[in-house]
Amino acid sequence: MDKSPPLATVRIVPLGLTLSSFLLVTYALCILFGLLVPDTFRMHEAWAPLLPGFEWLTPRGVLFGAIGAYGYGWYIAVLIVPLGRLFHR
Repeated sequence: MDKSPPLATVRIVPLGLTLSSFLLVTYALCILFGLLVPDTFRMHEAWAPLLPGFEWLTPRGVLFGAIGAYGYGWYIAVLIVPLGRLFHR
């Protein structure tokens, strides 16, 4: 049995793909949610400040939002893995 700490085995690429996919699916679900509910319940106001170039229901805005959501997953992975290894020593 491997006795290395769990954080030592975490790698950037699998974590980046996992987080990016999670955020992309969450973004898509929020877009679908916004299409199904009344204006007062829509989430696009929450996404707009976090995703540069995001505009509600324009092809360009949805694409930029998806790219931003995917990029945030990689941003988190690139920071978390090395920092976690550093502080876990």
